[in-house]
Amino acid sequence: MAHQITLFPGDGIGKEVATATRRVLDASGVKIDWEEFEVGAEAFLKNKEYVPREAYESIERTRVGLKGPTATPIGGGFASINVALRKKYELFANFRPIKNLPGIPTRYPGVDLIIVRENTEGEYVGIEHEVVPGVVESLKIITEKGSTRISKFAFQYSRDFKRKKVHAVHKANIMKMSDGLFLACARKVARDFQEIEYKESIIDATCMQLVMNPYQYDVLLMENLYGDIVSDLCAAFVGGLGLVPGANLGHECAIFEAVHGSAPDIAGKNIANPTALLQSGVLMLHHIKEHAAAERVQNALEFVYRRKKDKLTKDVGGPASTSEFADAVIESLSDPAAQAPYDPSAETVAATK
Repeated sequence: MAHQITLFPGDGIGKEVATATRRVLDASGVKIDWEEFEVGAEAFLKNKEYVPREAYESIERTRVGLKGPTATPIGGGFASINVALRKKYELFANFRPIKNLPGIPTRYPGVDLIIVRENTEGEYVGIEHEVVPGVVESLKIITEKGSTRISKFAFQYSRDFKRKKVHAVHKANIMKMSDGLFLACARKVARDFQEIEYKESIIDATCMQLVMNPYQYDVLLMENLYGDIVSDLCAAFVGGLGLVPGANLGHECAIFEAVHGSAPDIAGKNIANPTALLQSGVLMLHHIKEHAAAERVQNALEFVYRRKKDKLTKDVGGPASTSEFADAVIESLSDPAAQAPYDPSAETVAATK
């Protein structure tokens, strides 16, 4: 039976990276019936709707979406489509794994962090109004329900995947009521997960400690705005936003997305790197219980980064186009060397020959 999945290619380079990702996922052997819809700024120019009604109906039917980058105006214009989708479908958990890809030199090799961000509350949802001319009020709403729900998600994930430590990140020394409530909920949930070490860290100190030594952290649990900032900061440890996946998860629906921008300056040139959306697609395959296919795709992707440098895109040091990169990953899906357990010592030997 085929999986029904909604696809939002997005703006700018979205169409190119979405096409590449779709080709790889289709080649993985998983049967997917894609329902594709245009959303975003470019969709509005054509249809006078940022998210057409049919797109909402598709997500409500499929319960699973894959989304490319969409443009959001700064300081005016329409509200974020990401925020709208998260609120509408109660996608309360933003999940960002931060892990190095082979062959990408960084200051911090071997990083393995999980960012768990509350996705529906706090300043980031943009509840604002003008009190009087020259005075704007922005509301930060924190609830016991939202804070408990995201805390349970972080701890249950940690238990299921053998993570050892959860840090609740906050500013409760200043925002004693709102962040204080968030911490109180995290502490209460932590009591039911005694095998997991629970710690707390003030947001500014966390940022400093991360850039000094990211290895001291494991799972970072935080409110919406803090998570937005820290997840991008941590992406820099592994090569940037063009390489990291993202997922927005709720009880009834899930949308997987590239977290980088739409890069209109390179749109249409077939040079964008689809890695972020492809790794988001891997998370999606796990979500729909296609674990073996997810592992094959991840193995193939990592093999291209390790052994096919001439098939990498320009942003990571290669000469290849978007479509050539996708071709190489597809070819590696059926390559026994790519699917064999990774042996770093064997890579060293191969590199010297």
